[in-house]
Amino acid sequence: MGFLSRIRRLISGQPQLTGGIAILAPVSGEIVAIEKVPDVVFAEKIVGDGIAIDPKGEFIVAPIDGTIGKIFETNHAFSIESPQGLELFVHFGVGTVELRGNGFKRLAEEGQQVKAGQPILSFDLAFLRDNVESLLTPVVLANMEDITKLEKAQGSVIAGKDVIFTVQM
Repeated sequence: MGFLSRIRRLISGQPQLTGGIAILAPVSGEIVAIEKVPDVVFAEKIVGDGIAIDPKGEFIVAPIDGTIGKIFETNHAFSIESPQGLELFVHFGVGTVELRGNGFKRLAEEGQQVKAGQPILSFDLAFLRDNVESLLTPVVLANMEDITKLEKAQGSVIAGKDVIFTVQM
């Protein structure tokens, strides 16, 4: 268990965690190795470790119960923190920031408490496919220093239903 998570749990009175925390797919599609994302920040795990999803559908949902931290002004990415202190970052595609919000719609707000599977953003897949370098959507753990084990899933996933990875803190 990471030092920061341990301090956070002690201060808040949270019980010691046993077992893993399941992270659900924020978008439907096919799981792809994070190293295959055509952006060095994700491929080299600079932001954190995780997976990417080649997306389908029209919604990006909360991968865990938690609090929305930051939703980027361009509505292409957001962060979320679980009650256990897990910090996740979901970033739709590569080159999406240059679209200045076109192709995305915000459905939740910063600071909002959300449940896993609750829609956070909607997207226009056809528009995005025609206007960005890559649709691969990284889902990364931003606080890897607090993670003791990360088990990644493979295959096709449905947003808000299927586990993409399990984390132990």
